[in-house]
Amino acid sequence: MSPGGRPSRKTIHERLDDEVRALADVGGLPKPEEAQEIWRTIWFHDAHNSTALEGNTLILKQVEALLARGEAVGSKDLKEYLEVKGYADAARWVYEQARQPSWTGTSSPVTLQDLRHIHHLALTPVWAVAPHPDALPTESPGNFRQHDLHPFSHGMQPPSFPLVHAQITQWTTDARAIVTGPDPVCVRVARAHAAFERIHPFIDGNGRTGRLVLNLLLTRLGYPPAIIQKKERARYLEVLQRSDSGNDGPLGEVIARAVLDNLMRFLLPAIAGEVKLLPLDALADDTLSIAALRQAAERGRLMAKQDEHGRWRSSKRWVAAYVKSRYAGLKEPRKRRS
Repeated sequence: MSPGGRPSRKTIHERLDDEVRALADVGGLPKPEEAQEIWRTIWFHDAHNSTALEGNTLILKQVEALLARGEAVGSKDLKEYLEVKGYADAARWVYEQARQPSWTGTSSPVTLQDLRHIHHLALTPVWAVAPHPDALPTESPGNFRQHDLHPFSHGMQPPSFPLVHAQITQWTTDARAIVTGPDPVCVRVARAHAAFERIHPFIDGNGRTGRLVLNLLLTRLGYPPAIIQKKERARYLEVLQRSDSGNDGPLGEVIARAVLDNLMRFLLPAIAGEVKLLPLDALADDTLSIAALRQAAERGRLMAKQDEHGRWRSSKRWVAAYVKSRYAGLKEPRKRRS
């Protein structure tokens, strides 16, 4: 544990690997066609948060209405709705790559065609009404930039446009290192994500595309997508900047925490069934906090077991029995005398 009681970086990576193995025990990352409701919920949160990181102001309920029913609720600028729509189209394609045979595991987990396709899906809707003002016709969605970009706020200069094709081609080759290596998976993925953002291969939409590519890499490795919450924007940008200086650990931790949160909130609770032992944070809800469940487990009121790392695990069935027992002992209210 860190001095403030927050789990250490090493602990987060170890726990994520443990939970991904637990996911494998119940069949692994489900295909979208097999678990539509699970992926639908992830889809809403991903589209909302990733576009919000870039300044989109639609709230989650507006995103849900747009994606679920095609309703543009509210009075936002058309551009904002189309940003979300494009990102969601691309995210759905990324999710469909989960456990797909198109990637054999021996080649690079991402290709130039993948990059172009993701960018084309994500940017095409909004480009129709709000194209980049400086874009040439040959810089439309799916095409690499033919302009030099200004330096980033912290001084990093993306490569000159004649170098982009060679550098992004090399990036896809280097992405093979993500598959194996001594570093935790999320550190390897973080290194690739930061390198992509340094190249900034497109004239616009590199942040959204980079996070979609990040999730493509994760899903092809059998990990859930990472949803970087909009409230984490400042931290996310800070650790991206630190990666530019060769320190990928902090970004790897942010990604690992985001993947773990997604796993705990959406995936494991939905697919594990009633009797599978899950971490307490996968069983908590608005009525029962993690702290309340842990206290009940420690006092023996909630059926639970500690794993080899000392973390409490219980099941949906045991939690339901605990909830029922909490009210079983309550006295019936006294009846009024007539």
